[in-house]
Amino acid sequence: MKKIKNKIAIVLILLLIGSVSFPSQTCALEPKIKDVLITNDAENVLLYARLVNGFKPEMELAILAGIPTVFTMWIEVYEQRPLLWDKTITRRQIKRTIKYDNLKKTFSVLTKNSEPEIFPNFESAQKAISDFNGIVAVPMSSLVKGRSYYAMIQLKMDKVRLPLHMEYVFTFVSLWDFETSWYRQNFTY
Repeated sequence: MKKIKNKIAIVLILLLIGSVSFPSQTCALEPKIKDVLITNDAENVLLYARLVNGFKPEMELAILAGIPTVFTMWIEVYEQRPLLWDKTITRRQIKRTIKYDNLKKTFSVLTKNSEPEIFPNFESAQKAISDFNGIVAVPMSSLVKGRSYYAMIQLKMDKVRLPLHMEYVFTFVSLWDFETSWYRQNFTY
């Protein structure tokens, strides 16, 4: 009986050491919003942010296979009010699409209402889609001087849609859908 208890104790200790020694999938690098800066010019409040850990190896392979991938940034600006609910000033979304052209061997990054930017390699296209520089968060005319505000920011990769509903056949495609946690940045005007 004593030998059985000793063997169980040894197995439990080995399992504990093994679970601590080897990282699990839950410890994998999650996409995050970093380096957030809010500033202004003469007319608008501008947002600068960067997505880190946004590209998984499976996503890179799919992009290199020519599957367009859409990243959406949600920006919400609120006025802080101590005795009432915070007032929503604006809500916006910015979509960016990255696509690889196998014939030309170039990457294009498309933002709505603008010409696509063409890049010769994946690293530069990845940087272009991950950096959000000078995004108009809210016009200055919508703010009242001396009040406190905050911006809520979230990035989401839209679900991939393959031709002929092939995403139901290739179930691995759903593994790279993600969204970041909401990031809050306070500012005053």
